Amino acid sequence: MSRAQRATRFTGLLASVVLLVGGVAACGSSDSGTDSPSAGTGKNAAASAFPVTIAHKYGSTTVKSEPKRVVTVGLTDQDAVLALGTVPVGTTEWIGGYKGAIGPWAQSKLGGAAAPTVLKDTGTGPQTEKIAALRPDLILALYSGLTKAQYDTLSKFAPVVAQPKEFNDFGIPWQQQTETIGKALGKQAEAKTLVDGVKSAFSAAEKQHPEFAKATAVMATPYEGTFVYGSQDARSRLLAGLGLTLPTGLDKVIGDSFGANISKERTDLLDQKVAVWIVPDTTGAVTKLHSDKLYGDLNVVKQGREVFIKETSDYGNAVSLSTVLSIPYVLERLVPQLAAAVDGKPDTKVEQPAS
Repeated sequence: MSRAQRATRFTGLLASVVLLVGGVAACGSSDSGTDSPSAGTGKNAAASAFPVTIAHKYGSTTVKSEPKRVVTVGLTDQDAVLALGTVPVGTTEWIGGYKGAIGPWAQSKLGGAAAPTVLKDTGTGPQTEKIAALRPDLILALYSGLTKAQYDTLSKFAPVVAQPKEFNDFGIPWQQQTETIGKALGKQAEAKTLVDGVKSAFSAAEKQHPEFAKATAVMATPYEGTFVYGSQDARSRLLAGLGLTLPTGLDKVIGDSFGANISKERTDLLDQKVAVWIVPDTTGAVTKLHSDKLYGDLNVVKQGREVFIKETSDYGNAVSLSTVLSIPYVLERLVPQLAAAVDGKPDTKVEQPAS
């Protein structure tokens, strides 16, 4: 089967996943205040899911009733909330500069509702006063580095679901993020359906590209030298989810974090079957990378086994977020690039997505 045929089949499966996500959201409750017999049934079903108690890094939080005014402090939590049919009243902006901090892969989930109020990620913690002014009845901080002091402060306003203790800060997998948010919203079954749909897209790509299972891969960015993402980072999990293997000893070098800058002596970590780079641009930044003799002399460069993703593009933002809504958008673009990089033919060009 040709690469073009494989890409067509894979795109078709991704379209099915997108339809599934939309269908689940359509079945969710609405915040519009308009009641109907079917809507009433949904509300009764949601009400029966409460109270729920969710464990996290700072203990556990009980959500006593269905939340109506959700604020997302976690930098990517808004996508799962939207996918489950709830529009947050407040979101935290990390990247992209999108209205409401809602990327193009998620904008249709607003359903005509006003965009959420955006809270800025200033690097000094949540904007407490602005969050309080939104009168939340649930604060989600799953993809976050929330401190105990910040958790205690926010808990004065509403129940707070912080990041899980079993992962590094900013290390929650998209599956657990979606299912935990589903539990907090009283929509566990819907969340599982969403997760299963995206898992199917990963599985389909693995089956169509068995060469991925024989390939090693690394995700990096030229930030203050070379910054490499560890196994608990969402970006590296994209590669692992497609069947590629991360470098041996990666986490030993990274330490207890989602990623770290590596020394010149560990440039060897980049010499994998494929190196995926998130770069400021796909021209000058690439030239600069290749001008570094230590990196430029690696086989991964000489044999054309690199994938470049523009950091500030919608594609780059979707990769960094890696949510239940953005992943189908990513896979449609990333899978063909990876296939071209690992096909064993140095003259195969790794094309940039059209959009």
